[in-house]
Amino acid sequence: MKKLFSFLKYALLLGVSAFLMWYALKELDFQQMWAELKSAEYGWVMVSLVMGVLAYLSRAMRWQMQIRPTGYNPPLRNTYNAMMVGYVANLVLPRMGEVVRCTMLRRSDGLPVNTGFGTVIAERIIDMLMLLLVIGLTFLVEFGRIHDFFLNLFTDKYTNLEQSVNTFYWLLLALLVFTVVLVVVALRYLSRLRKNTFFQKAVSFVRGMLKGVFSITKLENKAAFWGHTLFVWLMYYSMTLVVFYALPATAGLGWGAALSVLLAGTLGMAAPVQGGIGVYHLMVQATLLLYGVPAESGMAYALLAHTSQTLLVVVMGVISFMAGMLQRPEQGATQPIHTNARSHELKR
Repeated sequence: MKKLFSFLKYALLLGVSAFLMWYALKELDFQQMWAELKSAEYGWVMVSLVMGVLAYLSRAMRWQMQIRPTGYNPPLRNTYNAMMVGYVANLVLPRMGEVVRCTMLRRSDGLPVNTGFGTVIAERIIDMLMLLLVIGLTFLVEFGRIHDFFLNLFTDKYTNLEQSVNTFYWLLLALLVFTVVLVVVALRYLSRLRKNTFFQKAVSFVRGMLKGVFSITKLENKAAFWGHTLFVWLMYYSMTLVVFYALPATAGLGWGAALSVLLAGTLGMAAPVQGGIGVYHLMVQATLLLYGVPAESGMAYALLAHTSQTLLVVVMGVISFMAGMLQRPEQGATQPIHTNARSHELKR
């Protein structure tokens, strides 16, 4: 029954992606869009792919830096392979890639899955901060173009703002009450819970996960970590910008438009569907319409940018999967590094 439920859930998500793609394409002139794609200068697309490779390598280095404070030191090839396989898994099963890549590092380097998952959570928090920075820059630079778009989007979705806010407050209050009741019950029966095997395992899992999350506070080289973070997002922005030059309709757009498209594309990729398919295309197409780009040209841009990067992830991910499977676990396994922090914990 559980497997059937999982299958139906992911089949539904795939169906949503297919519907959104159909909705995005249904009123377009396919001949014009095809003409746009045929006349594209694919050299610029290749440049964006090189930037994508550099971004993935930098992310793998950054993840390796996060893992080291936990007491493990996997080589770069293992963190890179695990990360790329995780990205491929996300194309098949949304949000499954995080578990898959931690499982791969558990096999190759003995890193506990919960600790690895904690480092991924920290990574997502950092990415969220960078996304907020992009949002701030975009609204600062392109406010005149995009504020009406988002205001209309918000108005269409919430016709009665006051009622929606009141509903949100009631839900927040209910959640707060539930949390308080749960804490009170847990404290009352804490002595019994400590003897429960399942509770002990849950506490151990959470501790390991928090160890991974807070590893970011014990980085050996914080400047390099934030340097990698800025470099990765600079590559994302540059990839967005250079694909503009591949199409005549978008070649004249400037760096401000690239910020808007980066924001729209990132939000589209964050949607809980396979690879952001459909959502990404609709968001990017709608954003480019604000800059006077015809719908067909906007969709051609979205197809070029999304398809090329998706194929890159698939190719690199498949190679990484084969490399990971060919590697024997005992060859890649590393022993925990007994850092000063760990020794202090042992003494306590």
